[in-house]
Amino acid sequence: QVQLVESGGGLVQPGGSLRLSCAASRSTFSIVVMAWYRQAPGKQRELVATITSSGRINYADSVKGRFTISRDNAKGTVSLQMNSLKLEDTAIYYCNAANPGLTYWGQGTQVTVSS
Repeated sequence: QVQLVESGGGLVQPGGSLRLSCAASRSTFSIVVMAWYRQAPGKQRELVATITSSGRINYADSVKGRFTISRDNAKGTVSLQMNSLKLEDTAIYYCNAANPGLTYWGQGTQVTVSS
């Protein structure tokens, strides 16, 4: 069992930056994939970025070159550095931890990009 708690959301102007953090209730060495998802109003939840236990990283096309995912297994954290934010990045951002047959979600943190 893993509990995930996100933090770092808020209101930012277009072009600004935010750093999201997700703290797990234990170390994450054994978690195969950690990821960030987001869900905008009226839309389905979508994958933003993933990072595997071996360090392999993937990004959604919409955030490539702007967002950076990282993880610290000893601390049990995964972070998302978001730069050059756009209006369309507005969403609730969720942390996810997954192993085969198991998946865990945080409660989400709101990111609002607005002028």
